[in-house]
Amino acid sequence: MSTGKKMFLGTLGVLTGGSVALIYALNESVKAGDITLHPPSYPFYHKGLFNSHDHASVRRGYEVYKQVCAACHSLKYIAYRNLVGTIMTEEEAKQEAAEIQVQDGPDETGQMFMRPGKLADYMPDPYPNEEAARAANNGAYPPDLSFITSARHSGDDYIFSLLTSYCDPPAGVKLQEGTYYNPYFIGGAISMAQALYNGVMEYSDGTPATQSQLSKDIVCFLKWAAEPELDDRKKMAIKAVMIFSLLFFVSFYWKRHLWTSIKNRKIEFRPTNKKWKDH
Repeated sequence: MSTGKKMFLGTLGVLTGGSVALIYALNESVKAGDITLHPPSYPFYHKGLFNSHDHASVRRGYEVYKQVCAACHSLKYIAYRNLVGTIMTEEEAKQEAAEIQVQDGPDETGQMFMRPGKLADYMPDPYPNEEAARAANNGAYPPDLSFITSARHSGDDYIFSLLTSYCDPPAGVKLQEGTYYNPYFIGGAISMAQALYNGVMEYSDGTPATQSQLSKDIVCFLKWAAEPELDDRKKMAIKAVMIFSLLFFVSFYWKRHLWTSIKNRKIEFRPTNKKWKDH
């Protein structure tokens, strides 16, 4: 094949590939049916390959949940015993659990009774049932937050963006009564009012309670609630990398040892026939 033909085919291939890539990019970036705003990626500490939870932020996030979010959202898959060793000591967790009243029983007379909470009890639901929750929230049902970061696409980034992006609706957008505009919520109209803003609460450690700080801390807490085993999983990953790295070098050395006699073998043709020797 001549040089000119090779250049022509190479140029044609590059132009074809570039055209296909451009068409695909335009198709993905401009879609009339996609009105959802995708959140940016935020540098949360726990996103690091071998990073643990930001435990100081997790502890502050529990304060945010208790003082703000618990009024509407449940955390029914988290027990008070799960708080021990991460958010508070065992004694503090017992005191925290004792603040709630739990229905138990039956007793000797067959009656149900109320008792103070224990470590084995789960976080209380703010409403007795779904109907009561909808009645109190204009028909909307506040979701349980136990696994919310795993249940939403781009969970951490989505929740942070949602909490910090309330704004006035753009021109031409009309909202129903009891709804608020948030560009990161599907459809833009959300029933939850803005709950986090500067100074809505005070941290026990004196951290300034800005909106972004509150949102970051509650996201870190909810990430811990959804994946409390994250630290152990990453510790196991570090151990696995170390072990497999050692095994790789051992296997590589053993492979060279086994094949060295074959790879260094010299094959030589020595004819025994006189006719071949003369040649």
